[in-house]
Amino acid sequence: MKTYSTQMEAARRNIVTKELEIVAKKENMTVEDLMPLVAAGKVVIPANKNHKCLDPEGIGSMLRTKINVNLGISKDVKDYDIEMEKVNWAIDLGAHAIMDLSSHGNTQPFRKKLVEECPAMLGTVPVYDSVIHYQRDLKTLTAKDFVEVIRLHAEDGVDFVTLHCGITRNTIDQIKKHKRKTNIVSRGGSLVFAWMSMTGEENPFYEYYDEILDICREHDVTISLGDACRPGCLADATDVCQIEELVRLGELTKRAWEKDVQVLVEGPGHVPLDQVAANMKVQESLCMGAPFYVLGPIVTDIAPGYDHITAAIGGALAAASGAAFLCYVTPAEHLALPNVQDVKDGIIASKIAAHAADIANGIKGARDIDDQMAEARANLDWERQFDLAIDPERARQIREDREPEDDDTCSMCGKFCAIRSMNKALAGEEIDIL
Repeated sequence: MKTYSTQMEAARRNIVTKELEIVAKKENMTVEDLMPLVAAGKVVIPANKNHKCLDPEGIGSMLRTKINVNLGISKDVKDYDIEMEKVNWAIDLGAHAIMDLSSHGNTQPFRKKLVEECPAMLGTVPVYDSVIHYQRDLKTLTAKDFVEVIRLHAEDGVDFVTLHCGITRNTIDQIKKHKRKTNIVSRGGSLVFAWMSMTGEENPFYEYYDEILDICREHDVTISLGDACRPGCLADATDVCQIEELVRLGELTKRAWEKDVQVLVEGPGHVPLDQVAANMKVQESLCMGAPFYVLGPIVTDIAPGYDHITAAIGGALAAASGAAFLCYVTPAEHLALPNVQDVKDGIIASKIAAHAADIANGIKGARDIDDQMAEARANLDWERQFDLAIDPERARQIREDREPEDDDTCSMCGKFCAIRSMNKALAGEEIDIL
């Protein structure tokens, strides 16, 4: 029987949980090295006690960079079978977390299905579900209503919840005063802002934070402190609203740790490339090393249809500079709900970014697979290259669609292949080209 409430409390009491053991093994670490990082809040292991099929992962800047996949239905696209297909694709492609952002209909059956069947960490944004759950307009909801939906998600087995706790009544004045180009682009943040504007009350997630912490402690739910004021365009990056909220998120992180509740801190957003590393360092300082969870960052505003690429560029630099958790971005970002192919493209782009950052950070074993790929290429071993590829199916398809005349070459170089020529030259063989 468990004698601890959260993974953080267990680590602080030198109790080795099965989740900690699994994560240590995955990260090529000893339990003795990992435990103090969890105790200090620099690594989180989101693991709701009710998520029985969970294959736990650790999130922290000194671990492998993890990837989150957003999905869920909307009023315009509401086929849960397709969403489950996306979930299965995400798991097969190696995603570490799934966030259900459904914003229409009865969301609980799908959420429970995920808890019962999905081994990845599961996240939600309870404020989305509040209007849907109660079937009432936003203005009519009470602070207690919002808190009870958090409780419902925790009881259902969600491992982490995004809560926009950092905007307050003061934020309303700031947004009006500083005249952002895109105001608040966070969906959850805009709902909280709208509720405060209509009711005249304080942010319920801030005002009742202690009660929320008690719920999260009871079920071991990790709080992902949402960045309501994340920049939605390059012009708004690293402005007063963003940084002021980040200062408050640092304060809220401390309060959570005092109750042994694990914390992720969410970050930008649209950020110019030259500001990405600085954003990571500011967060690390203000939030005392709590793992940073970033959306992208997206480093240019002009690539609709290709934002998985803009996000991968920013994500690689962010993770190499201290971010621990990348939220994938798909080609459909800013345009539509992603389809299955968009999800795949977004995951692959994020995996490339995460892996590149892990190599740059010197994560133990990260470059091993690259060295194996180099050997396979030197030996012109195509099957081995496919096995090692981040997307074997795509690599094989391209080669087979443009099959060369000679098996030991590709159709770009043919017998001009540098590797083929060097292998023959070093073996003392004649190099035939014509």
